[in-house]
Amino acid sequence: MLRPLGRRPWTCRQCLLQRQTRRTFESAASQLPRSPLDSVPANNSAPNKNLDDETLRRVFDSQHFWKDFSQQRSAAVPKRAGLVQNQYLTSPDGFREFAHASLQKCQAIVSKVLGASTVDEYRSLARDLDRLSDLLCRVIDLSDFIRTIHHDPKIQEAATQAYALMFEYMNVLNTTTGLHEQLSKALSNPEVTSHWSEAEKIVAQILMKDFTTSAIHMPPSERQRFVNLSNDISQVGSSFFNGAEPARSQVTFNANSLQGLDPIVVQQIKRWNNKAPVPTMGVIPRLVLRSVRDESVRKQVYLATRTSSSRQVHRLEKLLMKRAELAQISGFNSFADMTLSDKMAKTPEAVSNFLTSLIANNRGPVQEELSQLQQLKGSSLKPWDHAFYVHKRVLEYSQSRRSRELSIVPEFFSLGTVMQGLSRLFDRLYGVRLVPQETAAGETWHPDVRRLDVVDESDRHIAVVYCDLFSRPTKHPNPAHFTLRCSREISAEEIAECASMDQSAHPNDGMATAVDPKTKTLRQLPTIALVCDFQEPVTNGSGRPTLLSEQSVRTLFHEMGHAVHSILGQTPLQSISGTRCATDFAELPSVLMESFATAPEVLSLYARHWKTGEPLSESMMHSMEMDRTAHGSIYGAVENEAQILMALVDQAYHSIPSKEATSGIDTTAIYHKVFSQHSSLPDPDDVRPQTSWQGFFGHLYGYGATYYSYIFDRAIANKLWQDVFQSGRASVDRAAGERYKNEVLRWGGGRNGWQCVAGVLGDSNPSNANGRLVEGGDEAMREVGRWGLGRDGISG
Repeated sequence: MLRPLGRRPWTCRQCLLQRQTRRTFESAASQLPRSPLDSVPANNSAPNKNLDDETLRRVFDSQHFWKDFSQQRSAAVPKRAGLVQNQYLTSPDGFREFAHASLQKCQAIVSKVLGASTVDEYRSLARDLDRLSDLLCRVIDLSDFIRTIHHDPKIQEAATQAYALMFEYMNVLNTTTGLHEQLSKALSNPEVTSHWSEAEKIVAQILMKDFTTSAIHMPPSERQRFVNLSNDISQVGSSFFNGAEPARSQVTFNANSLQGLDPIVVQQIKRWNNKAPVPTMGVIPRLVLRSVRDESVRKQVYLATRTSSSRQVHRLEKLLMKRAELAQISGFNSFADMTLSDKMAKTPEAVSNFLTSLIANNRGPVQEELSQLQQLKGSSLKPWDHAFYVHKRVLEYSQSRRSRELSIVPEFFSLGTVMQGLSRLFDRLYGVRLVPQETAAGETWHPDVRRLDVVDESDRHIAVVYCDLFSRPTKHPNPAHFTLRCSREISAEEIAECASMDQSAHPNDGMATAVDPKTKTLRQLPTIALVCDFQEPVTNGSGRPTLLSEQSVRTLFHEMGHAVHSILGQTPLQSISGTRCATDFAELPSVLMESFATAPEVLSLYARHWKTGEPLSESMMHSMEMDRTAHGSIYGAVENEAQILMALVDQAYHSIPSKEATSGIDTTAIYHKVFSQHSSLPDPDDVRPQTSWQGFFGHLYGYGATYYSYIFDRAIANKLWQDVFQSGRASVDRAAGERYKNEVLRWGGGRNGWQCVAGVLGDSNPSNANGRLVEGGDEAMREVGRWGLGRDGISG
């Protein structure tokens, strides 16, 4: 249940692999009654709504305004606050105190659970275990985040120690068989389960599944074997992920044969004898494939960059065999069967149905794109030609059709206006908005971090979002969403327990809380960190703010899609709040948000010239749409197919029956079989034996058997955008927003994903005829494949 192999606190797909895979008694977050030092939400009454809206833009666009705004509270309250309002974290030593205090609470809950014997005591068990998970993750999630984001080595070290202490305890709980036995007794007693809410039943089932897949029910010898295999998988997987290497480090050519490549690049790699060794990793080989006119050069570079070293292939095959062995001792036919059992897909067969249906849906557009490239070449198109002729078409398009208007589009996307647009969109769709809030000294990990409070239409404070959006030297560039603390109800017993301990103690460690007006229950509010890597506004007197490209705008909308899931998915228990849902459902809100970013109705809410205030014209919106459509028609379908093929390879590797896989796996043969069956541009027969691209597929470690998830959610998002939001015509419609919020977002992981999809589409939707979707299964997966991915393409 607490093992480091299962579900993770969700971050965006691009950044998920930054963090080591770990598991259960999962991450959470907490918040409660406030001391005088706690941040109080800004006054959000109606007369100030416009002022808050303008302030939101200025805190991101003007460094001078931000400096004055951020110093107001620090000057008024000189005493130092804790990081993210956590009352313990006012100094490095506070991490140790925070961890030990949380550990003592955990131990008390474990004793209570192990000692349960009456029906009433068993009835509280699901909530007790959920709180245990919350306590563990209060420390693990926050410490893990701070140790990677903070600039102070002392705080990094203190956070790492707190993380290690709690993570070690979590592993101890993974071997505490009594917790599993008590949960089994509770689940098997109708007098207990009939008293549980639906949320309690779901959490109990999740925890039981985690216990089962961590071998806690096995005899000691088998359990030790499971632990050893898990450790081996972690080590081998990490080596595979970090060890990608080609069989050859470079391919040498005469410099004269590199015509078309940027002369500056040629000069960088050229040697005294006019030889030019082209490296087989990094940016240069990609430039060669898209620029060099000599097809024979492109062919050699293509083959070299798609041929892994033998030792890297061996690492992969070792990883797959150990995963198969792990599944075998756990009683599953394959690793995919084990991994998918708690996902929407459920089975490898269902994933295969989805992918093959999707690739058939995508086949026509792929053939159309390849046909146009073949006409451009004038002869048979080869895999090493694709990047070259795509680049050629893009250049031709840019020279002939690309409007001058597009070059100035970023001037209408200052970071502040985009944040303003997000707030206005959320207000119209869901009745919540973003309000800048001054922070106390010590509350944030860097002076650039802005705090936003999320408030609803009744002016209730419902969440806290810390925005760390500007680049700095030591900061990781990948965009990410982090849930530092989840939403959940705080019981009266917890409040009493806290009051009896210490007058200054806070049931949510000082972090944000609010009373639910309906239930009168105290809630810990979700606390979220959004991290991006945008350039800071200039301070040279021009007043020029941070200007975002269209792609950066979509990235920010994507991350805010995760955030709004955390904000609105406020369930009673933290184990199912916000983004704590099935892995193959977690990207749906973020992917769908990308469609909102540039919908004309949404652009009209916010896109304004940073200097003049002039709105983005309809002709510019049309030019943006034409540009996206043109680029999608050049390479979007082929890019989609590449992702589908990778998902098929992932399934093929992990669906091999365990008994077969443990005796050996030929990953190269399987890779070529998948591509020869499904690829529209496979390697020709004469070069196929030379390539072994699978060694570069690092996501096979972090996404083993689940690589399909992102394109699965993209297919669902594409359908919801078309049918619920009417392809953008209802993108700011409150009825559509409420429908999506009530059927999808508010449930977090407390509702089956298929029920969410069926609910938001409605019974009258042809795709949901006769309840086709609500139960999931093979046919439902095949139906989602028929919906397709659109033509935008997917970044790998």
